Amino acid sequence: MAGPTSRLLLLSRCVDLGRHRHGLLLLRSLQPYGANADPSPRPFSAASPVRSYSSAFTSVHGGRPSSEYAKIRKESLETQFGRILGSSSRTLFADRGFGPFLALYRAATISFHVMKLTVWHLLLSDMHKRAEKFRETLIRLGPFYIKLGQALSTRPDILPSAYCQELSKLQDQIPPFPTRIAVRTIESELGCRISDLFADISPEPVAAASLGQVYKAHLHSGELVAVKVQRPGMAPLLTLDALLFNMIGGQLKRFAKARKDLLVAVNEIVRHMFDEIDYVLEAKNAERFAILYSHGSGGEGRTSIKVPKVYWNYTRKSILALEWIDGIKLTDAERISKANLNRKRMIDEGLYCSLRQLLEDGFFHADPHPGNLVATADGSLAYFDFGMMGDIPRHYRVGLIQMLVHYVNRDSMGLANDFHSLGFVPEGTDLHAVASALRVAFDDGRRQSNDFQGVMSHLYDVMYDFNFSLPPDYALVIRALGSLEGTAKALDPDFKVIESAYPFVIGRLLADPSPDMRKILRELLICDDGSIRWNRLERLIAAISQQASESSNKQGDENTASSSEWRSFDMHSVVAATEDLFHFILSRKGWRVRVFLIQDIVKASDAFLQEATFPFIFDEEETTGEQHPERSKMIRRLINGVQSFRQATSLAPNAWSSMLIRSVLRPESQRFILDVFLALANHSCYKVPETCWICMSRYLNYLDKQSR
Repeated sequence: MAGPTSRLLLLSRCVDLGRHRHGLLLLRSLQPYGANADPSPRPFSAASPVRSYSSAFTSVHGGRPSSEYAKIRKESLETQFGRILGSSSRTLFADRGFGPFLALYRAATISFHVMKLTVWHLLLSDMHKRAEKFRETLIRLGPFYIKLGQALSTRPDILPSAYCQELSKLQDQIPPFPTRIAVRTIESELGCRISDLFADISPEPVAAASLGQVYKAHLHSGELVAVKVQRPGMAPLLTLDALLFNMIGGQLKRFAKARKDLLVAVNEIVRHMFDEIDYVLEAKNAERFAILYSHGSGGEGRTSIKVPKVYWNYTRKSILALEWIDGIKLTDAERISKANLNRKRMIDEGLYCSLRQLLEDGFFHADPHPGNLVATADGSLAYFDFGMMGDIPRHYRVGLIQMLVHYVNRDSMGLANDFHSLGFVPEGTDLHAVASALRVAFDDGRRQSNDFQGVMSHLYDVMYDFNFSLPPDYALVIRALGSLEGTAKALDPDFKVIESAYPFVIGRLLADPSPDMRKILRELLICDDGSIRWNRLERLIAAISQQASESSNKQGDENTASSSEWRSFDMHSVVAATEDLFHFILSRKGWRVRVFLIQDIVKASDAFLQEATFPFIFDEEETTGEQHPERSKMIRRLINGVQSFRQATSLAPNAWSSMLIRSVLRPESQRFILDVFLALANHSCYKVPETCWICMSRYLNYLDKQSR
């Protein structure tokens, strides 16, 4: 019985017949190393049952998508929301004897505005005018509906784009409540007279929003603080509006032509609103955020992340006292220029902090708009307002990285499987149809973009036909990324968050040795059929080698080095990732990769010999690349790749040497090296006669030219 070596040799002899034919031969004949190897997959079986996932999902990386985690997570969040709303509603009606009358009055007010909206729905046919009336109605209905509209403006999976654009104009257009009421709230919550608490406090709020307003005050110790006071009656009003929304939600959905179940999305938004009105929770969020991400001291051209200190003695459920930090809005280009702040360094630092939040720790600021993220005079970035925070589980963090890799690879089937496993599309969805729609969209070159909003619009347009909806955790992630990109564009109009985040993602894939991250790294570099994405591998090696060339230049420039430190690769992590990749290629699962790798080695050696040797025997040097441009291009890529790899290994020569020695000593490596040599020898058996005839023909042609 023929072993794996003979099959590899047989397959390699057909290298010039094309990869498609090789793939069919490979699937029929080749077996992995080892006597007890599992049988090869049969992806082309006509009898395979049709499932909600692709029945042809036979990636060398293994695994099938499962949406079980997404379902459990969604049920958990819905249960949590039910408990919060149930507890708040009981408190509302227990603490207020007039609760039912308040509910009836509020219901009558809401019903009146909804009836007006219904009349406008009948009179107006223009979508943009309807959206404008919808926004005006939300403003009249008060803080709950304003916050709701702001959240829905980032949900084009629910509302048409015309409504999202109109709702994005919503600001916290609620007039501030009187200072005397704020003072009364402070004294009631803290149990002291205002003069005993603060040396002075501003007579008017310095900022006002729909849920509260901020005063500037001095403590008796001389420290300057920001005192945030919640709008009176927010908790009962929020509870009441959330309960009543179920009455009028259907009518609002019909008027706004919502594409999804509006009530489900609103429940998730309301859950975060309850978090926002709990100032003790916001203070805890601020401290946790500071522990995770605050660093540095600014100054001397460096950027740091600042989080205001919490003054717990002056903080209660409706009162929050934080350190006062003077800042410059990132949209204020004139003040930033006058302060001589380094815009690129601030963007790098802000992007790095945001990516750590979303992809490493999972605890993230969900609304980093220009009002909540400012620049200080020393070049630091300061975060404010920690009421709306997200805490994304690891499953979704890994899924976010995987979706990015599949999007970059234009892997439509992989992306469709991601949507299924993460809960973007419901059970039973035909993922083949989803992948086909994505493939058509990818082929439309006019729609390609590295701009986050452009990418999301691209995907939303594709997914509308497939009952697409955002999982609760991802709704805040998309809001955060959209706000981040909008804020960064204020400093650099050409900023693109996906393009800028890619080096960080690659660094995470190389540094994280967990199985799921290693799998994503393999998917980045190896196609599902086992062929290697040489262009991606070349760019990765080039990026690492560029780091090697720049490291010596940056040794004397400490500020420059610190600003781009996060874009660098840890060489020991790179070596470990490379060794794991070798182990996968040499394992049973990597049998198809080995076949394609041998094919590529044979093809490259053949091109190198012909390009480097035979053309120079009888041809002019300048005609070398003209006759075979593709072959010349392959040689140049091979040479550049080898040079880049040598430069990359110079950063950690000992680590690379140790890894190569360990790999070569493995029996699987030795068998593979033997297979490569045998494949080259077998290929040369029929290539030598062909080459001799070509050489003889060129010689005769050369003699003919000389005789003329």
